Amino acid sequence: MSGIPHDHYKPRAGFEKWLHSRLPIVGLLYDTLMIPTPKNLNWMWIWGIVLTFCLALQIVTGVVLAMHYTPNTKLAFASVEHIMRDVNGGYMLRYLHANGASLFFFAVYLHIFRGLYYGSYKAPREVTWIIGMLIYLLMMGTAFMGYVLPWGQMSFWGATVITGLFGAIPGIGPDIQTWLLGGPAVENATLNRFFSLHYLLPFVIAGLVAVHIWAFHTTGNNNPTGVEVRRGSKEEAAKDTVPFWPYYVIKDLFALAVILAVFFAIVGFMPNFLGEPDNYIEANPLMTPAHIVPEWYFLPFYAILRAFTSDVWIVQIAHFVSFGIIDAKFFGVIAMFGAILVMALAPWLDTSSVRSGKYRPSFRWWFWILVVDFLVLMWAGSQSPDALGGWMPAISLLASAYWFFYFLILLPLLGVFERPDPLPATIEADFDAHYPAADLAEPAE
Repeated sequence: MSGIPHDHYKPRAGFEKWLHSRLPIVGLLYDTLMIPTPKNLNWMWIWGIVLTFCLALQIVTGVVLAMHYTPNTKLAFASVEHIMRDVNGGYMLRYLHANGASLFFFAVYLHIFRGLYYGSYKAPREVTWIIGMLIYLLMMGTAFMGYVLPWGQMSFWGATVITGLFGAIPGIGPDIQTWLLGGPAVENATLNRFFSLHYLLPFVIAGLVAVHIWAFHTTGNNNPTGVEVRRGSKEEAAKDTVPFWPYYVIKDLFALAVILAVFFAIVGFMPNFLGEPDNYIEANPLMTPAHIVPEWYFLPFYAILRAFTSDVWIVQIAHFVSFGIIDAKFFGVIAMFGAILVMALAPWLDTSSVRSGKYRPSFRWWFWILVVDFLVLMWAGSQSPDALGGWMPAISLLASAYWFFYFLILLPLLGVFERPDPLPATIEADFDAHYPAADLAEPAE
């Protein structure tokens, strides 16, 4: 499975040999668990197991919830209340599912930013990065469709606003919007479509996760130094690596236990903390909420969407150059999806020959500003445009500008002008520098 030399599974007993010659699943599991892994991985490498747990949790709880949910605009809200009140353990299943989505996105954002800092997107892992970004996009689509299913006020109006963005595409936009909705407006056909896709897409995500794992097992894990494992011989590779089992399995399980302790405390004691009160009011097409906001994990890109209004000069230029085809709404849609696209293109935008930000002093400053910028966008997306005396659009625009500036201008230029720090010769050298071997020699008498 991996290009790193290591011992592969060898069946011994008669049944093992018989099964291995017909279905080598035991060998696949063995090679997965015993794969040589860089021995200097830090605690930021724990998010893979958290994401795997979240995916399993969402699928299991989602399948059970689907048994009691009715995808009909006249019955959906009541069926959710039935789950909460009448189904044995239904309230806990729903709270696990709803808060599980938040944990899923919390972990995926830390996973992505870890990859951005340590250069996990660089060769030979570009395909792994792209598959990860596809998983992220599918997660966003699945979460959005799931948010519509309770058929509360925020569900209905969120669906109306977001699907309306596709209508802003010149020419084909209205047809795409009608196809998504199943009609001229958000109605029963929309709910049925979203329910079907919300049920289906997690299994597509599971398939992509398997490909994602296969991809990084083929190229090997990145590590905090960005230095590759020596591949000349099994003995050299063994100096840079340890088997995934038991070292990282135990470490990951410990981290998962700590995170789940916090997660279950939130589910048990404050399950509605991240929810919108308006979504506990049944959808009413005749009553618009005072402030329509998406779930917290969409807020940064929602802020980018709203930042580019008709009085922004770049929008005016685009409108003039395109002969009026690109208006403010369509430009906002382009910017929102473009913010994800530039992140996906990081392997080709980053021109530095050094992989890890740990050895790039200038890069580190700009990266941590990007992290703060992401949090500012998240906050700005949750606020009304009139907040702070009407300064919120300017804050959103400034934060959006930095996001694109970082990926499109800074990353290419830093690779040319930055002077990186010296890299360790090997992973073993870095590990020994942090964890020097104990002196086992007997003290002189």
